[in-house]
Amino acid sequence: MSAIARIATTARDPAPGRAHRLGRLAIASLHAELACAPKPGLVTPWSRGSHTDMDAGTFLRSLFAVRGYFVAIADAGQRDAPFAVLRALGVRAEQAMLQATGGINTHRGAIFSLGLLVAQAARLREQTGHTPRGVEICQAVREWAPVLLSAPLDHTSPGQRARVRHAVPGVREQAAAGYPILHEVALPTLQQALRRTGEREAALVQTLMTLVATVTDLNLLHRGGAQGLAFAQQQARAFLAAGGTFTPDWRQRMAVICTGFEHRRLSPGGSADLLACAWFLHAQEQR
Repeated sequence: MSAIARIATTARDPAPGRAHRLGRLAIASLHAELACAPKPGLVTPWSRGSHTDMDAGTFLRSLFAVRGYFVAIADAGQRDAPFAVLRALGVRAEQAMLQATGGINTHRGAIFSLGLLVAQAARLREQTGHTPRGVEICQAVREWAPVLLSAPLDHTSPGQRARVRHAVPGVREQAAAGYPILHEVALPTLQQALRRTGEREAALVQTLMTLVATVTDLNLLHRGGAQGLAFAQQQARAFLAAGGTFTPDWRQRMAVICTGFEHRRLSPGGSADLLACAWFLHAQEQR
């Protein structure tokens, strides 16, 4: 049986409606991040950004390959399955992603972070009978802190090499802390921007640039070193200081920033993963 089929059949048959709903929300959140444009250095439906080895089609193949994973991990979460089960699902999802993309990493970070959030969203709904707030889901992830911090790392991945080289924390430390960057920064920024602009795209870009300005993004460190990260953060902070997406000319200003990122081959992939997570946390609050 292929990795894709194993994921799709891991959930109960027939899979619970809640697991399917949360799984669909997770995929929709990743698609929202992909569709959002303009984004500096990142793949959109109209641009490869700073990438030569992937485009929107690569991401869509990846999304199709891992769609069953988010249903399965939601089902495992609502059954309060051991963390080892969740980790095994994530490993299979990575295999399915790489098979679908020809070995290109499109969603490894999202498989980890969004998977944890989906599992806790399902678990909290099952245990409490109500729709949890985003902050509750983030803080619930802290229950897995010991196993998250002791889990083996893939030291061959570019992000982990950058993490070690620059001696900075990574996403697993964020997860173990309950994702404060999500519930203290990204989610409030997203929801405020939605109220203020009424436009999903403007709210997503505002949130993305806030994340780029704040996060020690391992993708930026890998591609540009400390200087590349500093450049990206300065550009994001200047964009926000000039009004962000709350000004009529924000798309024109973002186009200039995109050119600068692409010239330096910079891509804030870690921030993009967190953006998808923030959209999921917001969207599930409405269901």
